[in-house]
Amino acid sequence: MSDMSLILTALGSIALLLFLVMKVRLHAVVSLILVSIIAGLFSGMNPADITNTIQQGMGGTLGFVAVVVALGAMFGRVMEETGALDQIAHTLLNKFGNDKAHWAMTFTGFICALPLFFDVAVVLLIGIAFAVVRKGGGSVVKIGISLLAGIATCQAFLIPAPGPILVASQLNADFGYMIVFGLLASIPAMILGGPLFASLISQKVHVELPAHEQQEKGEREGGPIPSFALSISIVVFPLLLIGLKTVVSRFIDEKSDLHNWLALIGHPFTAILLACLIAFYVLGVRRNIPNERIMEICSSALQPAGIIILVTGAGGVFKQVLIDSGVGDALGNMLAGSGLPIVILAFILSASVRVIQGSATVAMLTACGLIIPILEPLNLDGAQLAAITIAIGGGSIVLSHVNDSGFWLANRFLGLSEKQTLQTWTVMETIIGTTGGIVAVIISAFL
Repeated sequence: MSDMSLILTALGSIALLLFLVMKVRLHAVVSLILVSIIAGLFSGMNPADITNTIQQGMGGTLGFVAVVVALGAMFGRVMEETGALDQIAHTLLNKFGNDKAHWAMTFTGFICALPLFFDVAVVLLIGIAFAVVRKGGGSVVKIGISLLAGIATCQAFLIPAPGPILVASQLNADFGYMIVFGLLASIPAMILGGPLFASLISQKVHVELPAHEQQEKGEREGGPIPSFALSISIVVFPLLLIGLKTVVSRFIDEKSDLHNWLALIGHPFTAILLACLIAFYVLGVRRNIPNERIMEICSSALQPAGIIILVTGAGGVFKQVLIDSGVGDALGNMLAGSGLPIVILAFILSASVRVIQGSATVAMLTACGLIIPILEPLNLDGAQLAAITIAIGGGSIVLSHVNDSGFWLANRFLGLSEKQTLQTWTVMETIIGTTGGIVAVIISAFL
């Protein structure tokens, strides 16, 4: 098929997906898999290969997400049931005040997400947002979107977040400039997309706390709620393990035993597993909560987590079909000859891949691969390449919709409808990404 036919097929499949989910009210899992098959057929894929692509997309996505969401859900529920998250929320509200709680959540997400993948950060921190709402810090939309804005901004622009540091390393961008430019892009993007937008949209979109998050107790299981120091230490523990691996592994031999052990201990799987075990013991066993009750709490956490896992996996199916059909290559070929300034081209390439296949990380890496051949004859320095990296990061998070796992994480965790998720999450992501892209263009003009 021609490049234009592939691109039109991708756009048509996205429109069909939105129609099925929002108008027909077909379940998201069914819609995503159905549209994936249709997109594969219309893009000229061998019908016999489509099922293999579906399996690859589902398995490749769930190989990471299923473990993280399941362990993180149990970890968060134990923290919530024992009052540890309420203690953190209470302390935050006392420090910032109820009217500034959404600002506190934005900066909490921004800082804590540094060493994490987006999904991991959301799973680890969303319980704090619910606890803040219970303590009177604002609506679910206001607090939830503020938290997600901090996480999303960090993941798009700031190293050592996985996406930006991968792109910066592939483009040979200067890491020092990456930190400076990342902060220049992050601060306005985070403020506009987080506290300011969240305050505005929460006046139009309202949802109640999920039923399992509405319980408020002065005395939780095991007696009085844990101290703030203990509660925050347990939340920060997996972040420190992952951050230790991220930072230290860059200064040691990749073939050394120490590097190998750090790769194991600092992997999200291991870090969250260890956090779970510590929470079970410190918040459960040591406070005389029976093991049977701890397991009941964990089992109750896995029920809503299962829906998130399935929908995310179905989104991975759609992504894989669009990749295997050659849409990404077609898009790169079309834009490469447009004559646009390199920073703007980087933003558009990243944004286009993002809209078509969903994943921000894949959009970053795909745009990076598409633009490297264009950069080679330009002989740009490390600072200019850092600005391009910021532009790619901005493009990678705009216009999030139903093929993005982040869309469904926000949808399910915050209890939003698909329309409400577009009004809140999608607009928030677009504000952050566009602001970052504009900052990148301004920076490049002075280099």
